[in-house]
Amino acid sequence: MQSKILSRRDLGFLLYEWLDAEALTQRERFAEHSRETFDAALDTCEQVATDLFAPHNKKSDQHEPEFDGERVRMIAEVKTALDAFSAAGLMAAGQDFDKGGMQLPCLVEKAAFAWFKAANVGTSAYPFLTIGNANTLLKCGTPEQIRLFVEPMLAGRYFGTMCLSEPQAGSSLSDITTRAEAQADGSYRLSGNKMWISGGEHELSENIVHLVLAKVPGPDGRLIPGVKGISLFIVPKFLVNDDGTLGERNDVVLAGLNHKMGYRGTTNCLLNFGEGKYRPQGKPGAVGYLVGEVHRGLANMFHMMNEARIGVGLGAVALGYTGYLHALDYARNRPQGRHPLNKDPAQPQLKIIEHTDVKRMLLAQKAYVEGGMALCLYCARLVDDQRTAPEQSQRTLAGLLLDILTPIAKSWPSQWCLEASSLAIQVHGGYGYTREYNVEQFYRDNRLNPIHEGTHGIQGLDLLGRKVVMQDGAALAALGGQIGLTIGRAAAVPALAGHGQDLQRALDRLGKVTRALHAAGDMNKTLANATAYLEAFGHTVLAWIWLEQALTAVGGALPDQDFYRGKLQACAYFYRWELPKVHQQLDLLASLDTTALDMQDAWF
Repeated sequence: MQSKILSRRDLGFLLYEWLDAEALTQRERFAEHSRETFDAALDTCEQVATDLFAPHNKKSDQHEPEFDGERVRMIAEVKTALDAFSAAGLMAAGQDFDKGGMQLPCLVEKAAFAWFKAANVGTSAYPFLTIGNANTLLKCGTPEQIRLFVEPMLAGRYFGTMCLSEPQAGSSLSDITTRAEAQADGSYRLSGNKMWISGGEHELSENIVHLVLAKVPGPDGRLIPGVKGISLFIVPKFLVNDDGTLGERNDVVLAGLNHKMGYRGTTNCLLNFGEGKYRPQGKPGAVGYLVGEVHRGLANMFHMMNEARIGVGLGAVALGYTGYLHALDYARNRPQGRHPLNKDPAQPQLKIIEHTDVKRMLLAQKAYVEGGMALCLYCARLVDDQRTAPEQSQRTLAGLLLDILTPIAKSWPSQWCLEASSLAIQVHGGYGYTREYNVEQFYRDNRLNPIHEGTHGIQGLDLLGRKVVMQDGAALAALGGQIGLTIGRAAAVPALAGHGQDLQRALDRLGKVTRALHAAGDMNKTLANATAYLEAFGHTVLAWIWLEQALTAVGGALPDQDFYRGKLQACAYFYRWELPKVHQQLDLLASLDTTALDMQDAWF
């Protein structure tokens, strides 16, 4: 029976027919791998996700973690699933063999992890954050920090978090006030509060490794204003002795759990650092260890933040995807109504998939989720190229493309795969918003993703204000060059040449409007409608991604024609229904509209 978690056939198409995962085995890092080892990893993830993550997804939503003032309590199935995840070696799937890892390409690792995001996004958040934490420390930490904190995380014994936001600061990290005082032994003592910390407290692992942004005071004892004063620290729940054994409890205390509309299986915490409940080594303050250099904390944390942004996009895709498959299954099995030209009540009812409007909704979902999955896996392939491509020019190009596509990979799925989740409810009709069916939970879970790891608006400001003009527009030019190559290939395929022409028009207008916005002479006007720019840019990118898929599908093998015809029809849908939206947004942007900018508080 076809899985309702993800489509293995689509993953195979993206990995092997489009992104050529097998070609990565020609590179030294992946030389011991083959399609067989990649498929074995995917098989393992599909099985563990299906058998241990999906079955308690609804239960963990209905019985979310509780804090009794001393301990966090949650359903037992969460730990059982995570223990199996760790036992399978999946926490270290992308790491070096000598670190106990599988040394999988990022492309395969992300495709494999998508199974867990789709099966149970709440439980999968714990390894998601732990892997990102470990990757950050592998880039920025000392050998001793890696030995004491990263190796246990990769073994699944410790879990990790990222602690950025604070109650009074929100996304404005320049306003954080958590304080880190240097100690004579080289450690630091932290005091302050961190809000919205996913996985911040639990008993699922032996220890929790918090990566904490804090400010080291200047010579005058005051905190340095702005982001330049921020440093990054390891603050473990339990101190770790030199031999790797656990020491005393650190002064990191759960003040309370936040109760979100989705991701309910993930503890989301307000943490107090250095409040005095515990006095490690007989002194006040939470013990922390500096990661990298003082005042370089935000730059170091961006390793984890960028990884998390692409991961949030992948999670949004996964939730939209499983909702689509649930809706598709429902539509194929639910009889209701008849065609407009056949109202005879004596005739049997149609399955609702035969109704044109239901087809429209399913086709929209297919375009959003298969397009979003392709985008996220393309970005994962860029990570592999940036790290392992044989030529420096290839690595540089991959880095530029990854820079400019990261805001899109985070934000586009968070918007449009959320819309897919909404359409999945609509396909179910009245059943869709009842708790007896799964799709209402998928929507609630997915609604968090436009906020997670930088809101939709922040991604727009990052894209228009920084990414498109960085290095004199090098990243934008690199992306335009890649899209141009695709358009050139499409020109030679009669069935797709028109799509290529439509994409060229959108790309040309996007470039022209980008230049006009930055010539405005007023950054308030330039960035006033950055969200509309983000959406127009994202839809242009996804039109390119769909044309890439169509170019692969147009030559698909005869025995699987239904699959390839579906790809081509979804591409046609995107070009007929979605790409035209870009031009309306570009019209608005080109006019330098200030309607929202000029609105005053008192006028609301």
